[in-house]
Amino acid sequence: MDFVWILVAFLFGFGFKQLGMPPLVGYLLAGFTLNAVGMKPAESLQGLADLGITLMLFTIGLKLHVKSLLKNEVWASSVVHTGFWMVLVVGFVSVTGWIGLSSLLDIPLMTQVLVGFALSFSSTVCVIKMLEEASELKARHGKLAVGILVIQDLVAVIFLVISTGKVPSIMAIGLIGLWFLRPLLNRLVSQAGHGELLPLMGFFLALGGAELFQLVHMKGDLGALLMGVLLANHPKSAELYKSLMGFKDLFLIGFFLSIGFTALPTLDMAIPVLVLTALLVGKFLLFYALLLYFQVSGRASYLAALSLTNFSEFGLIVADLSVDKGWMTNDWLVIIAVAMSLSFVLSSFIYRRAHHVYAVRKSAINRYERRGAHATYERPHHAEVLILGMGRVGKGAYQALEPDYGNRVCGIESDPERVAYLKQQGFNLVLGDADDMEFWENVGIDSIRLVMMALPSHLEIISTLEMLRMAGFKGKVAAVARYEDERQELLRLGVDVVFNYYSEVGAGFAAESRHLIAVES
Repeated sequence: MDFVWILVAFLFGFGFKQLGMPPLVGYLLAGFTLNAVGMKPAESLQGLADLGITLMLFTIGLKLHVKSLLKNEVWASSVVHTGFWMVLVVGFVSVTGWIGLSSLLDIPLMTQVLVGFALSFSSTVCVIKMLEEASELKARHGKLAVGILVIQDLVAVIFLVISTGKVPSIMAIGLIGLWFLRPLLNRLVSQAGHGELLPLMGFFLALGGAELFQLVHMKGDLGALLMGVLLANHPKSAELYKSLMGFKDLFLIGFFLSIGFTALPTLDMAIPVLVLTALLVGKFLLFYALLLYFQVSGRASYLAALSLTNFSEFGLIVADLSVDKGWMTNDWLVIIAVAMSLSFVLSSFIYRRAHHVYAVRKSAINRYERRGAHATYERPHHAEVLILGMGRVGKGAYQALEPDYGNRVCGIESDPERVAYLKQQGFNLVLGDADDMEFWENVGIDSIRLVMMALPSHLEIISTLEMLRMAGFKGKVAAVARYEDERQELLRLGVDVVFNYYSEVGAGFAAESRHLIAVES
């Protein structure tokens, strides 16, 4: 039976991948299909789903800084959005129920409020997957979106405490002591090496944090998140993050499949599902307007709001609890599950075109910015070679070219903290987002002879290529690729040189070592 689930998940995921859509859309549909043909989920499926979410929150914590949550544009946007959204849903459902659009929409006020609250949250799983694929977790809009998701998680804990009556144990005060364990945790991670012990350490910390929080009657996922935050500044946090990526993505397939087993929709539910899905426009506009109000740039507001325009898996928890309490009928549990799944599909599909839409409509998107909010980029003066992405590959390329080109080579990095760090080390680089059309308009591309893309995401490289093409860049382009099929695709798209750093590192290693056996003539 387990093989059948894996087979169906693979076939659907593979099919949607060929259509240019994220595989997670296929996993969602696979779950509903398995449910429709009468298959029952194994007990292990929910366990895998829970493990995937726990690992995901731990990896989020590894990239999170607590100070970012205290900013008005994060906590205030999240809280105010929840209030306005609930009013919007109650009003919309009341009107559609009153005019008789569907008998399922004619529900009591308390149920309307619960539906609004359940759908006020954005999906942590969906948002993080989209941002990871585009390598935008450390971009301005990525940090905003993640911060808002964390605040929403805290609101979820408060709701669960109130609705279930499970007050955290007095022992929860002892969790403060975790902060004082940081030196020990840092030492453990440092001594774990680089092999199989490192991901095992990640599992231990993520699951241990979750278990610890559950013991004191708190949401286990928050425990995993906190353990990640405690290690966020460790030098090996990035390595630990990468070591867990494959496990996390694999286990999350169980989560997407499990959604399909929640319930099956009927034809009567089509109108309520469409009504709720239509309200996603309102969700986007609310986030966009609030972020603009808190002096976030138009581009960051637009991208963060767009990534958050979906319904959360937490809505199922709220709905399921409400059904148990008699506050909501089982029909609405199914409606919320289907609306959530549909929002995943739409959000994943639309976000992939987000940068293109901004490039075309940036004047309209930035029109309502508050004074001083617009992002400005420092121009890389005298630069002839731009290196996009100053990670290990980009930094190595810069160090190889700098002795010959001096300040004519310039690095471009979207993470402000890394820019500050590398500038202190003497690197010539500027803060910039490679898939932002305005960045290329500001650069002065006529003087640029070569653009080297050392970006970690294949999707980001393709998006940047599109921006270069739209900006009218006529110089040469080089890029890196992890796999041969990605290399061939980039060559077809017009990249002049594509370096496959997995297959070609051997040639570079040999070139660096050849002098050791050279024979003098």
